[in-house]
Amino acid sequence: MNTVHKATLLQKRRWRIRKKITGTAIRPRLSVKFSAKNIYAQAIDDDAGTTLVFLSSLDGELRKQKLKANIASAKVLGTAFAEKAKAKGLTSVVFDRSGARYHGKVKVFADAAREAGLVF
Repeated sequence: MNTVHKATLLQKRRWRIRKKITGTAIRPRLSVKFSAKNIYAQAIDDDAGTTLVFLSSLDGELRKQKLKANIASAKVLGTAFAEKAKAKGLTSVVFDRSGARYHGKVKVFADAAREAGLVF
């Protein structure tokens, strides 16, 4: 299976997920993306087309911790994202796994965000 075909299948999974979920100002979409080296998470209001909260493993204090795209870092980033979202007044989100399976890093991120107080 070549990389072009894999990318096509990933994009189809993303579209299939996005047909079903939408973020609003009250309940934004929490999109999480794991690249080979880093983790990116953002809360998106799809109605207005704006990002309400963004956090990645490349941000200030988190960069000093040398976070990678692994399970331990996903837990740290999930907790930090939930705290940042609560500081902005967000308590409830819709989870978007961006085409990835809901296990491993994705599941740990979601569980850490839930433990820190986000509802989804």
